[in-house]
Amino acid sequence: MASRKPIPLDLAALLPSWELSLRAERKSAATIKVYGDGVRTFLRWCDEHNHSPALDRDLMKAFVADLLDAGAEPSTARSRQLAMRRFSAWLEEEGEIDEDPLLGLKAPKLDSKVTESLSEDELRKLIKACGGKEFRDRRDEAIVRLMAETGMRAGEVCGLTLDDVDVTRGLVTVRRGKGGKGRIAPFGPQTGVAIDRYLRMRRAHLLADTSALWLGDRGKGLEYYGLHKTLKWRAELAGLKNFHPHLLRHTAASRWLAAGGSEGGLMAVAGWSTRDMIDRYTRSTAAERAAAEARGLNLGEL
Repeated sequence: MASRKPIPLDLAALLPSWELSLRAERKSAATIKVYGDGVRTFLRWCDEHNHSPALDRDLMKAFVADLLDAGAEPSTARSRQLAMRRFSAWLEEEGEIDEDPLLGLKAPKLDSKVTESLSEDELRKLIKACGGKEFRDRRDEAIVRLMAETGMRAGEVCGLTLDDVDVTRGLVTVRRGKGGKGRIAPFGPQTGVAIDRYLRMRRAHLLADTSALWLGDRGKGLEYYGLHKTLKWRAELAGLKNFHPHLLRHTAASRWLAAGGSEGGLMAVAGWSTRDMIDRYTRSTAAERAAAEARGLNLGEL
């Protein structure tokens, strides 16, 4: 058997092959971007600090330390390191390296941060900011109401087709959520009315014959970054600060529990497999719910 000529490990050259493999595994576009950005950030850091890009544990620790020293959030540093660990594992699987040198490398510890939710008043302002009779107004109100009620992720919303929404029964089907899991989420009459109004206006759109549920207002489709842009614009009109679309998922979870919904029901609707996510998403409103529960128990009556 002919001997194999050693080939120097070129991480930058191998990155496109890894991204191709991730697409073949049907990873979401957002996941592929996060992983790719992590590797590219590491390669850029190596170039700026005159390091030869290598899968070295000490080098990886220095990379993460510099990210944190530069003011990066621990979650960002963790994400960058995770991308490199996944990349390293793939290189071993593909036989590009004999063993994974980053196997077992500990991730940066995350702070226990409180993620806020929109108050009822803020949510009403956001919906009001979508008021109007233009195509974009109808679409944005329907999207805001759907996300605030079902807790759907932005990527899941963008992936909806016409067949995924049953306005009559008040059900939306997420064909492929995070981790490839599908689910069905219910929505109420007000959200149904908003979606119905949008669908009736959608009939005159240039792309009316396509299957995508949400369409752009200039003869185009509505993709992930377009959704982010339009929702942030609506938030600015509503006077909301530090808004990001994922805040609607936190809001949906908090509103569900505040209304007396069960944790099991919330997990099913939101697409969570562990209860830890409930604590993470609703920590900011836990005290309010506890106070309301205490008033209902009336334990001071002796």
